[in-house]
Amino acid sequence: MPLWLDMLRTPMAAPETAGLRRLRFLWQSLCLALAASILALKPLRASLGRGAPCLIAVLLLAALIATLVYLRRKHGADTAYLATLGEGR
Repeated sequence: MPLWLDMLRTPMAAPETAGLRRLRFLWQSLCLALAASILALKPLRASLGRGAPCLIAVLLLAALIATLVYLRRKHGADTAYLATLGEGR
């Protein structure tokens, strides 16, 4: 069997748990909030003044931290899942 066909038949990721789903939704929400705050910088600056860039910086930092946490947990779940598949062969 060609390698590409074998790779298509092999599961490459663990099923998503409720915790990973919540983390993914949190990450997506932070990214959307960050994008919206950047697009609405002028109205934010008008209402918050000098606090608007600080708000954007906090959202950026939160999105980066959420990304790192999600990727670490997702990688761990995928590794454990693939290890259990390897044991079954």
